[in-house]
Amino acid sequence: MARYAIGDVQGCMASLERLLALIAFSPARDELWLVGDLVNRGPRSLDVLRWAMSMGKSVTCVLGNHDLHLLARAAGAADAKKRDTLDEVLAAPDVDRLIDWLRQRPFVHAHQSLALVHAGLHPRWTIADAKARSADLERELRGPAWRVFLSKINGGGKPPRWDDKLGGSDRWRAILAYLVRVRMCHPDGKVDVQYDGPPSGAPAGLVPWFKLPTPAWGTHTVVFGHWAALGLDLGPRHLGIDTGCVWGRSLTAVRLDDRSVFQVKAVEPPQGD
Repeated sequence: MARYAIGDVQGCMASLERLLALIAFSPARDELWLVGDLVNRGPRSLDVLRWAMSMGKSVTCVLGNHDLHLLARAAGAADAKKRDTLDEVLAAPDVDRLIDWLRQRPFVHAHQSLALVHAGLHPRWTIADAKARSADLERELRGPAWRVFLSKINGGGKPPRWDDKLGGSDRWRAILAYLVRVRMCHPDGKVDVQYDGPPSGAPAGLVPWFKLPTPAWGTHTVVFGHWAALGLDLGPRHLGIDTGCVWGRSLTAVRLDDRSVFQVKAVEPPQGD
């Protein structure tokens, strides 16, 4: 048995198929951890969703911002964006089944000394804290009022600074700012929601979320995606594996037992900036 983590797929099914062939993935033997953003901007989001759902327990996937956007569109809580490629999913005969499967995915998954999240974590959160914050959101998303929940977390401008005393939609949006949006932080841990380029070009004073000192989550190695401009970045306590497949670069798998890296060049034409 091998366990692999795979970066943001974003509807790039042909590239995913090549990567799965490269690692000789067997759902009967191996396990895949997907960092979220299964869908959008790439051409075959519907195929990716159907494949992931068909894999059963051999695939563990956390939710990313593009996955949430699909759910929000299905709920009538968000409008289409300029570069969306979600219409095929929303018009599919099995859309209800796919949406129900997607909204059952977690925001955080942890096993032994590894944790999986789409974007990042607050420096003061232990992994237990992160799972508890994730559970707050998952209860809403899996419940009967999931459409109302999605309408409340969409829009509203910049998310509030995280504080455990927050309640309602402010609390949800502050949690999501880390789990599905964070790249750079201020030294006090506040999320910067503007900059999405490489760390080397960031405004003075900003720090990658995983480089803030003495993080409470540092008992684990965190596997994440979301940050194509960061690229492959393997550190002592973090594995950043979004290598920009949808932008025409590559799709990456990391074998988690020994950190071996496997990559395929993107098959799909780049989707633009």
